[in-house]
Amino acid sequence: MNHAAILARLEALIAERRLGDPAASYVAKLHARGVPKIAQKVGEEATEVVIAALTGTAQDLTGEAADLVFHLLVLLGAKGVTMADVLGELERREGTSGIAEKASRSA
Repeated sequence: MNHAAILARLEALIAERRLGDPAASYVAKLHARGVPKIAQKVGEEATEVVIAALTGTAQDLTGEAADLVFHLLVLLGAKGVTMADVLGELERREGTSGIAEKASRSA
């Protein structure tokens, strides 16, 4: 199973639906409500991930993580950021200590 291909297909589907009818598409509905609402949904989903991690099963956590990734892709798309951009940033950070990388952002 090619996980990168799954993300690419989902990203393409979100881009396609973004311009659709808000009455027929959840993605279009979110986009019609704007970036603040999409960002709020990402926050809500992140909170649900935390709750599932602390009190749920592995299956609960998996489902909530999938919801979070979906909403994150919607937000990234709304801001013109691609998954390739995110993966490129992760690649740039590869081999760098998390402490060193964080310190470089605050400098």
